[in-house]
Amino acid sequence: MKLAILSCSPKCYSTRRLTEAAEQRGHQVKVLNTLKFAIDLEQGKPDLYFRQKRLSSYDAVLPRIGSSITYFGTAVVRQFEQMDVFCANSSASISNSRDKLRSLQILSRHHIGIPQTTFVRDKKDVLPAIERVGGAPVIIKLIEGTQGIGVLLAESVSSAEAIIELLQSQKQSVLIQKFVAESKGRDIRAFVVGNQVVGAMRRVAQGQEFRSNVHRGGLTEPVILDALYRETAVRAAQIMGLKVAGVDLLEGKNGPQVVEVNSSPGLEGIEACTQLDIAGAIIDYIAAQIDFPEIDLRQRLTVSQGYGVAEIYIPVGSEYIGKTIQESRLRDKDITVLTRYRGTTVIPNPRSNRQLQAGDRLLCFGKLDLMRDLIPAKVRRKRRPKVKDLPVLPVADEVFKEGKSTPPSIFPQEAEED
Repeated sequence: MKLAILSCSPKCYSTRRLTEAAEQRGHQVKVLNTLKFAIDLEQGKPDLYFRQKRLSSYDAVLPRIGSSITYFGTAVVRQFEQMDVFCANSSASISNSRDKLRSLQILSRHHIGIPQTTFVRDKKDVLPAIERVGGAPVIIKLIEGTQGIGVLLAESVSSAEAIIELLQSQKQSVLIQKFVAESKGRDIRAFVVGNQVVGAMRRVAQGQEFRSNVHRGGLTEPVILDALYRETAVRAAQIMGLKVAGVDLLEGKNGPQVVEVNSSPGLEGIEACTQLDIAGAIIDYIAAQIDFPEIDLRQRLTVSQGYGVAEIYIPVGSEYIGKTIQESRLRDKDITVLTRYRGTTVIPNPRSNRQLQAGDRLLCFGKLDLMRDLIPAKVRRKRRPKVKDLPVLPVADEVFKEGKSTPPSIFPQEAEED
């Protein structure tokens, strides 16, 4: 395997360990500075240049994209994806995980335990938001903070208000999050590779510090996770689309609470704590997956006119309840069921004898018009505007004709976006 590690820090522990693990396994590996790429776009020929030279071919890419270069870094990863090179973490998954609000929005939909969180903009909404998450003390987070930076604990409502007002005055977007008292000063980092947790540690804050991050001086101890914590960590990484991830969980009284899913987790703390070869596990996983580069499923399946991907909900009272997928005759309507969701259970490529129940959600591919007809009339959006034929005359002339008024000036009073 010829592997490229995208990193701006070739001498940092994680990059050195990944390089070492790849070489020990007989792979060809090179560390490429993410900021030294040029992205060339041409019809049918996506290409990359590195240090002014055309990049040679690689079998796989392991992105280590820092938060300060997320936009450019994910653009480089996206270009590798267009060139059908396997990327351990996709550009979309990195972007989603980097935004704390977006990642919690995605996780909440999939019934993953998360601390109650709110995001407000208007000053008048701050006090009600604090009350909704349980009042003070409360956690305040910058949306794109990392390594514990930008995470604050406000002991009182007045101090929370003052902090939020200060941050918003600096054009910062902040989250207000419930303080999980039973896990004060400690959390769990579960390192996920592929479909399993390959190592886990508990991090404990020191002194008056409430943040347990290793970069904030937190101490670590190895921990063996029970099935619930392992499943939650793996599901969180899968939902975010990450094949290599560090999932941070709080030990809440009602079970694990995911606070963050990291796309470029550091290796130094977890390897020192567990004495496990985490870098080797990552390299072994990539070597086993290089024949299946990440593809944008929706993008690939919607290239045929009239066809697309949609999620169909089976409501109470639906005629499909109690029927198997075969009996539903969806296939006869040119609709293929790709995945069935039931609560937290996901069944990919379900068999035809799988029975449907109220509340099931089916990810389907097929004719969009036919799938739209499957939505019950009472839950279908009532206003469905009809697409009109384009006018024969140019739009400006058509408007002038209908309004019978003076044609508009060539110097509009208000600038509009393109």
